[in-house]
Amino acid sequence: MQTPRHADLVFTGGPVLTPDSAPGPDGAPATAVAVTGGRISAVGDPHHVHELIGPRTEVVDLGGRLLLPGFQDAHVHPVPAGLESARCDLTAADTAADTLAAVRAYAAAHPDREWITGGGWAMEAFDGGTPTKDLLDPVVPDRPVYLPNRDHHGAWVNSRALALAGITRDTPDPSDGRIERDAAGEPTGMLQEGAMELVGRLTPPSTAAERLAALLHAQRTLHALGVTAWQDALLGGFLGMDDPSDAYQTAARDGTLTARVVGALWWDRERGAEQIPELVARRAALGHGRFRAGTVKIMLDGVAENGTAALLAPYLDRCGCATANSGTSFIDRDRLPGYVTALDALGFQTHFHALGDRAVRDALDAVEAARAANGPRDTRPHLAHLQVVHPDDVPRFARLGATATVQPLWAAHEPQMDDLTIPFLGPERTARQYPFAALLHAGATLAAGSDWPVSSPDPLQGVHVAVNRVLPGGSGPVFLPGQRIGLTAALTAYTAGSAYVNHLDGTGSVRTGALADLVVLDRDPYAGPPEAIGATRVALTYVEGERVHAADDA
Repeated sequence: MQTPRHADLVFTGGPVLTPDSAPGPDGAPATAVAVTGGRISAVGDPHHVHELIGPRTEVVDLGGRLLLPGFQDAHVHPVPAGLESARCDLTAADTAADTLAAVRAYAAAHPDREWITGGGWAMEAFDGGTPTKDLLDPVVPDRPVYLPNRDHHGAWVNSRALALAGITRDTPDPSDGRIERDAAGEPTGMLQEGAMELVGRLTPPSTAAERLAALLHAQRTLHALGVTAWQDALLGGFLGMDDPSDAYQTAARDGTLTARVVGALWWDRERGAEQIPELVARRAALGHGRFRAGTVKIMLDGVAENGTAALLAPYLDRCGCATANSGTSFIDRDRLPGYVTALDALGFQTHFHALGDRAVRDALDAVEAARAANGPRDTRPHLAHLQVVHPDDVPRFARLGATATVQPLWAAHEPQMDDLTIPFLGPERTARQYPFAALLHAGATLAAGSDWPVSSPDPLQGVHVAVNRVLPGGSGPVFLPGQRIGLTAALTAYTAGSAYVNHLDGTGSVRTGALADLVVLDRDPYAGPPEAIGATRVALTYVEGERVHAADDA
C-alpha cells in the first residue's frame, strides 16, 4: 500500500464548517483538515488526518476555534477605499462638528494639495442628509473641495469648486443627477448622482503608483478580515473615481495580488450597445493569474436616501403624501433586455446595482429576456443591494437563476434608515426591505458583500446583522425580525454563495479537493449567543494554503 504524501498544513482540535454541516468519515462532525499542494487533501477527525503529519507539516491547533472557508465579498470597491483612506477620510466622524473638524485638520496638514478630496461623511450628521457650501467655505476658503458621502451617490463641494465647474443657478440638472438648490434657486453645494461628475471630473487623477498602493493596502485590510476573494464592482472611471484596472494587472503580474479577484467592467449609462465590442476587448486584455474581468456592472438606479432609488410607486413626503418622484432609472428599461441578452450571449456575467423595487423588476425582466433568447447559460447574473423587493419578484430569483447579492449591514435600524428612508417609503415598502429570509425560503442563492467603502468590509459584522437584524453592539428594536436568517445561512452567503457568483467553484467550502482558502476565527460563534456574533474576530487567513494574515494573538 502506497504511503500517502505528508500534508503541508494540518488544522486540528476545533470545529470545521463543512458543506451542509457534513460529518467526518466516522459520522462525527469534522474537527481536522489537511492541506497538500494548496488544496484540501483530507477532512475528518484527528485520527484520519494524523497519518498525513510529517516532519515538515505545519500543525495549527484550533483550540476550539472555528475553521471555515475564506470569506468572499461579492460587491466591493477596494481601490477607492484605499485611496479615500489616504486622503481626507471622514468615515470616523459621526457629527457635523466632527466632520468639519476633520476637514479643517486635513486641509491644514496638507497645504500643498491643490484640491481637498476624500470623503465618507455620514448623511445623518446633517439636516436632511445634505450639508451645504456655507459650512465648508469657512473651513476651506482658498481651495476647491470635493467630498463624496459614505454611499458615494452624492458629493459635498464648496463655493470654490462650484465656481471652477461653472455651476450657477442657470446650470441645468444633468439627466442622471440633481444639483441641490436653495429656495432662491442657488446651488447649495450638494450634488446628487450624475451631477457629481460636474465637479468630480475636475479633481486631480490618482497616479498608477497611488492606485497600486491603495489596492495593496485594501488587500491587507480584507485579508485581516478573512476575505480571500472578491468581486470589484466597478472597473472603469466614474464620477471622479479612477479606473483601478491597471492596479490589478500590475499586482497580478508581479505576484503581490494574493486574493482572487473578479472585475466588473463598467457599463457606461450614457451609451448603448455600441460599447459592447469595447467590453469584449477589455475582457480579453485584462486578466492574469488570480485576476480576471468577465463581468459587466450595470447601475440601474441610485439610493433611497436621496430619492433616486427607482420605485414602482412615488416616494412620500414628510407628511406621508405621495410626491411626483418615483426615483431615477439610469438605463432605459425598454433597451435594457436587449443589452443584457447580448452580453449574456457573449458569456458575460451581469452585475446589477438595483435598490428600488422598480430597478429590481427591470433587472429580473432583463435576465428573463436573456434566458428566453439564449437558453440556460452558466453566466450567473446577480442583483446587488435589493433594498426594496416587491413580493411578486421574490420567487423569480430562483426561477431565473439570478443570485441575490445582499449587503447585510444595511438591514438594521440606524439614523440613515430611520430618519432618511423609512418616512419616505411608508410602512408597506418599509416591510419589504432587505428580504433575506423570504429570498432564501423561495430558493434563491444568497451571496453577500460589503460595498466598502460605503460600509464596513468586515464579513462578521455583516453576519451579525443578517442573523440579528440589529447592529453589533446595538440595542433597540429588531429591524423586520421575520427576515432574520440563521448563522449557517449567513456564513454560507459570505462563502459558498459569493464563490458561486465569482465562478470560483474550487473555493467556498471545506471539502476534499477544494482550494485551501481558509479562515480560523478567534472562537466558535456557534458556541455563543447570536447577539455575540459581532464580537468574533479573524485569527488566521490562508489563500491556497499560504498564510496571508495572522492576528497578533493568533
